[in-house]
Amino acid sequence: MPFLDITVIPVPTANKAAYLDHSRYTTPFFKEHGATSVTECWGEDVPDGKLTDFKKAVALKDGETVAVGWISWPDRATRDAAWEKLMQDERLGAHDMPFDGKRMIFAGFEVVLDG
Repeated sequence: MPFLDITVIPVPTANKAAYLDHSRYTTPFFKEHGATSVTECWGEDVPDGKLTDFKKAVALKDGETVAVGWISWPDRATRDAAWEKLMQDERLGAHDMPFDGKRMIFAGFEVVLDG
């Protein structure tokens, strides 16, 4: 069953190009370990919610934009094995993250419907 790693990240708006460069740099490593695709999205229509929303979730600050991304895996076993190897891969640590990773939200999801 397909599996997704999903992230919601506050990115300084001025760092959009650096964020995309970071994603272009890291994508081959995910694919090397079995990811089928990596998708990055830049917030264009991110409304304020009454109780909660994407901005509140990442404690968005002035001058930042919400980015959402996901890594598609063929199954959870592939994903789990990949992350074990990726966490030891020194190439990932060689590239600075152009965002505040402490406010990044991430989780893994089993795909239960893909229409």
